[in-house]
Amino acid sequence: MPSTLTRRRAAVIALLVLLPAAVLAAGTALRPAGPAPAVWVTPAAPPVPPPLLLAGYDFDGPRPWDDVSRHGHHLTPFGGNRARPRRVPHGAGRAVQFPRPCDREPCPRLILRVPSTPALNPGAAPFSYGATVRLSARDTTAGQNVLQKGYAAEGSQYKLQIDGRRGHPSCVMRGEDSRAIHVALAPIGVADGDWHRLECRRTRTDLILLVDGSPHAAVRIPPGLRVDNAMSLNIGGKSAHAHNDQFHGAVDDIFLSKP
Repeated sequence: MPSTLTRRRAAVIALLVLLPAAVLAAGTALRPAGPAPAVWVTPAAPPVPPPLLLAGYDFDGPRPWDDVSRHGHHLTPFGGNRARPRRVPHGAGRAVQFPRPCDREPCPRLILRVPSTPALNPGAAPFSYGATVRLSARDTTAGQNVLQKGYAAEGSQYKLQIDGRRGHPSCVMRGEDSRAIHVALAPIGVADGDWHRLECRRTRTDLILLVDGSPHAAVRIPPGLRVDNAMSLNIGGKSAHAHNDQFHGAVDDIFLSKP
């Protein structure tokens, strides 16, 4: 009769013989019936580079008229009838307050001006320009120019303006070789005493007005429309003289950029 030790050895041998078969069977049961499903990985879109700032003004620090783009397009204030620029708080920085409306001459008038350079003339290329503005309902007039380069009656122009008692913003462009004036006029007003971001965006075929980041107006323009003039870039009006379409609110974060 086999001893207890002999019986234990036989049991261990039998277990070792059966173990590979059990492992194989388990692997077969867990293996998928068909081929493994394909995994499709969508490549991430390359990051869009930020716009190239051609000129910018935030009116902060000890040199408030300097061009923060570091391209040297520094502003110079020009005042009429003893008008002087006044900086007011805006967020953590400063903005510029222009003169209030005036009914009796001599009225104070003020602009900030940059002499013309080729970099401020976009030609026929896409570009954007704009500003953050604050205008109250009591300070609206028939027409106020926030930013402009050139004149609609003389050659080419790009302009941002706020018109009428409700303060409707609009973007304006005129090309060098055409008398047509293209205006993208927003159906909403911004003369509510709050700050609003206004941007005019020129694409190859459109002039688009964005208010606080959302498009509110657009107009088709010729793809070959060119802005190339020798006029200064003016902030706050077309001059410091009478009938200058004076802006009567506050302005900050002015920019001119291209994609």
